[in-house]
Formats: sequence, structure tokens, C-alpha cells
Amino acid sequence: MSSTTEKRIVVLGAGYAGLTAAKGAGRHHTVTLVAPEERLLHRVRQHEAAAGHGRDWPAIDRLARGRRIEHRRARAVELDLAGHKVLLDDGTTLGYDTLVYALGSRTAWHDVPGAAEHAYSAERAADLHRRLRDADRPGTLAVVGGGATGIELATELAEAHPGWRVRIVAAGRVGGIYSPKGRAHIRRVLDRLGVTVHENATVTEVSPAGLRTTAGPIDADVTVWAASMEPHPLAAEAGLAVDDRGRALVDDHLRSVSHPDVHVVGDAAAVTVPGIGTLRMGCATALPQGQYLGKLLDGRTAKPFAYKYVVQCLSLGRRDGLLQLVRGDDSMRPTVLTGAAGRMAKAAIVTGVLSALK
Repeated sequence: MSSTTEKRIVVLGAGYAGLTAAKGAGRHHTVTLVAPEERLLHRVRQHEAAAGHGRDWPAIDRLARGRRIEHRRARAVELDLAGHKVLLDDGTTLGYDTLVYALGSRTAWHDVPGAAEHAYSAERAADLHRRLRDADRPGTLAVVGGGATGIELATELAEAHPGWRVRIVAAGRVGGIYSPKGRAHIRRVLDRLGVTVHENATVTEVSPAGLRTTAGPIDADVTVWAASMEPHPLAAEAGLAVDDRGRALVDDHLRSVSHPDVHVVGDAAAVTVPGIGTLRMGCATALPQGQYLGKLLDGRTAKPFAYKYVVQCLSLGRRDGLLQLVRGDDSMRPTVLTGAAGRMAKAAIVTGVLSALK
């Protein structure tokens, strides 16, 4: 089954969701993919790039080869939803019949004074690598955030830079979402790598000298911010219906509930699946959404979007990892896979992501 009616499809964003949606739709439709990057931003491996283990990821044009996709290296700055137009930062305008909004998410600073000015975000992984590599002497590095991104950054950086004193600072418990076995393993790895853990310490200010927190000051020569993510604001600014976090509200076919000619996928969308709930941000949910939407736009499916969780996984340095089994609604099962086996499982999943994009 495939669609025979030619459509002008514009896809904003070439992350996991946007790129897979563009490739699916580009089988039989002309797709304009708007993204300023030359290469895929492989976000699930940004912690490796921060530690100097990253490499050049595939060019977007190469990943789009074989599809009717034009890659416009520009940014969308304004949406005219009534006129079906997208204004780009190069001054040009694109018309569309169907718009796919996949601008994803970015680091959320939560208006903490000094955070944006004095901390490195995951998006600045290459800058962070150069800062640590070129330092005159090792110092103290604080990673703010006790979730998956913070844990992966803290363990990777501690292992890659053993001379640096690494700290992880969390508003709650480090790894608090994982099962007791999962949390215990994370703490063992942090201890082995010499990472100091500060829990129940909400950061209230960042300066060049360190952090001010609700549990007291914490010295740091370098601060890395991995507290949480927020959706790109363009959806709300344009007038798409959004939730209280700024994620676009969509129906069971990933269409905007306020503008059905706009599909929203990935971190930008508040996707609610019956029996599962509203999906969390992340590669694990973005990639399936993009794959589904590509099939929908190409006429290869008309079914509602369906999804259930299977696992969560973490890299814990080069030689360790955690594979946490979860139920379909993302609640924790007691079973975990740790150590080298956990690391290999995580690596296999990440490799599978890249293979799916190819």
C-alpha cells in the first residue's frame, strides 16, 4: 500500500524522529528536510564525545540517499500555520501541504542564575572535551543532574580523566528512577571511579568557582549541566496546542490536535498511548515515532501509533553498563544486566539506532 498523490512535505529537524520520518515519506513524496547540521547529531553518544571518544557521525545527505529528500541547511524561525509556510533564517520561505515538526529538545537551564553562562551543556560536548584536554592541570568537575545523561557524563568523564575530581549533583537521588538493583550498581560504579555523590542538593546558582545548592556550596572548576531537557519553543510561539511543558499535543496519528496538517514527533510531542501513558523524551520513543510517521505519510499504514517500553540502558564508562528491564509502561522490573554484558547490550542498542537511520 502506498500513496499516489504527490504532497509537498516539509520536515523540520534531522534528529532521530525527523530523519526517519523524512526517509519514510521520501519513498514516494518530495520532502524538504530543514536542519542546519551537516552531520547527524548522535545525541545518545554525546557523553562519549565529551570524553574524547566520539567520532564524525554520518552525513545527513548520505543517510538520506535513495530518497526524494532535499536537505536545506537552515533553521526554521517562524511558522505561518494559516498560510502553510515556514520562514527560514536565510530569509527564504517554504510552502507545504504537510508539515512534520521534529525540532526536538534542548538543555533546560530552569532560569538558574549563571547556569547558561558558566556551565557546559551536552550540546557543547566538543567544547567540554577541549576544555578538559587543554587544562593546565586537573581540577574539580561537577556534573549537575542525577538522571541518565548526568550519570553517563559523570562516569565517562571520570574514567577518561582520572586526574580530575568528578562530582555528580542531583536534586533527588542519583539514578532514582531505576530499580534497587540498578541504583546499587550505579553507585558501585561511581564509587569505583572516585565520583563524589551529592544528593538532595538543588542547584540555585552557578559561578566560575562552583555551585550554590540547597545543601550548601560545592566547589567546581568546570560545571556540566545535565539536569533536564525542554522542547524547542517554536511550536508554542507559532500557536500549536501544547501542554504545560511546551510539548505539542497530538492525536493517535501524531497529528497536532489544533492543526491536523501538522504532525509532531520526538521530544517535541506529547504522545499519549492508551495503557502506557505520555511517552518520555528520548531516542527510545523518538525513533519509533519517526518510523511510524514515515509509513503513515507514505500510505503504508493507517493504524494509530502504538508503543510500549522494553528496556532502559546506560553506559557507565568504557567497560561497564546497565540494562534495566522495564514493563510496557516504563515501570521498573527487578531484572538488570550489569558490567561488561550491560555495556555490550547498550552498545548494541546504540548501534541498532544508527543502523535504523541508515
